[in-house]
Amino acid sequence: MPGYELIDNKEFLEISDIFKKSKTLFRMGFEKQRKGIFKVNKFEEKFTFKLKSNYGLAVSSGTAALRVALSTLNLKEGDEVITQSFTFVATVEAIVESRAVPVCTEVDETLNMDPDDLVKKISKKTKAVIVVHMLGVPARLDKIKKICKKYNLVLIEDTAWGCGAKYKNKFLGTWGDMGAFSFDFAKTITTGEGGMVLFKSKKKFEAAKAWHDHGHENNPKVPRWEDTRKSSGFNFRMTEMQAAVGLAQLKKLDFIVKKQRENHDKIWNKIKDIPGITKRLYPAHSKISADALIFFVKNRKEAIKCRESLIKEGISTKILPEAYTWHFAKEWTHIKNLRKKHRNLKKSFNRSETLIKKSVSLPIFVKTSNKKIIKIEKALKKVLK
Repeated sequence: MPGYELIDNKEFLEISDIFKKSKTLFRMGFEKQRKGIFKVNKFEEKFTFKLKSNYGLAVSSGTAALRVALSTLNLKEGDEVITQSFTFVATVEAIVESRAVPVCTEVDETLNMDPDDLVKKISKKTKAVIVVHMLGVPARLDKIKKICKKYNLVLIEDTAWGCGAKYKNKFLGTWGDMGAFSFDFAKTITTGEGGMVLFKSKKKFEAAKAWHDHGHENNPKVPRWEDTRKSSGFNFRMTEMQAAVGLAQLKKLDFIVKKQRENHDKIWNKIKDIPGITKRLYPAHSKISADALIFFVKNRKEAIKCRESLIKEGISTKILPEAYTWHFAKEWTHIKNLRKKHRNLKKSFNRSETLIKKSVSLPIFVKTSNKKIIKIEKALKKVLK
């Protein structure tokens, strides 16, 4: 939980600024009493500038970010949106809540979307693709973007774990038409809950901004209670307090990613020569956020033994192998719309399952001692002989 690790007086001062000067927690309106304090607007501007994007919209969660991005596509019932089988369930939930049918691809050795399987999953009903940079490693963006361009599909990046990461020296979340970010408690930077959507298109940005605020266009010519609207929407607004924390955290982003990468490399250099370990594949020209270090072992049984040995040394794992059912579409038989395309989920995504079940994921923290790294090595050597 890197963002959480570094919470200090800077976040408190940003929040105090609201209570001392403004006492307005709502992001819209109340111009006279807020005395120029617009934390959400400022967070949007700073985040968009930092990642060199065109437009940014702060929202209430990472899940909301995906749903708001999809709201700009005017999806109809029966339309299909493709994502990958290894992701958090929220990616598919956002598609379902948009009235569309979720379609999932296999993942390859990057544990991200397999571009070859993406092509196989495209149909006449496909409208968009949500590619996920799972646990901070870039997907094969070059190939995926070319495929989307060829078939005239909107590309959305689920960058929940990839804030601060780059591919070919360009920030993740800025490659596609839209990029969705999460700032929940366990992400690279945190606002407790919260998210952001980055846009290339001003038209999509304006449509999303209205939709996330019940359709409000925030017309400057009229007061809010007489505001103009062209469509309905929902409430996915970020609060001023969330944004205040976000402003302080954003200043720490470079340091967080730098330290995560350093600690990722320290751990890998310590364990890479242990027999039976193969590191997850990183696409060339990747600069990972280093949210986690994932490696493959022989099989599921061995992965479980690695986890048990790590726990005995006081070391946690992350998602793999313990919690993959929340992150693997094959297990989501409770989602009716997912079964429309994948009628027998239990027989789907076999290639992905083989990779996922033999994976072990080590969470990367900013504050990682050499003593802890030695414990990781010790735990794995006990199992992998």
